[in-house]
Amino acid sequence: MESFLFPDDLLRAQQAWHATYRQLATPRPRHTTALRRRLLALSVRIQWHPFWSTPSGRVPAARVELRRTARRQGHGEARSA
Repeated sequence: MESFLFPDDLLRAQQAWHATYRQLATPRPRHTTALRRRLLALSVRIQWHPFWSTPSGRVPAARVELRRTARRQGHGEARSA
């Protein structure tokens, strides 16, 4: 498996995207409009991040690895909090 060095801001944006999505996935979430807007804004930030125009970012597997890394690190932070 290839290893990627993702910029911190891109990784944090992906972690925030996962956290926001989890909030929306709860039964009867509150503030759904705000959560949906945040999810959309984070999606745009992730999609158009400058990392994707670098040689490492052009590898299709990089997007999958970003999601996996963000989930893995996000779960570790949630457990330690």
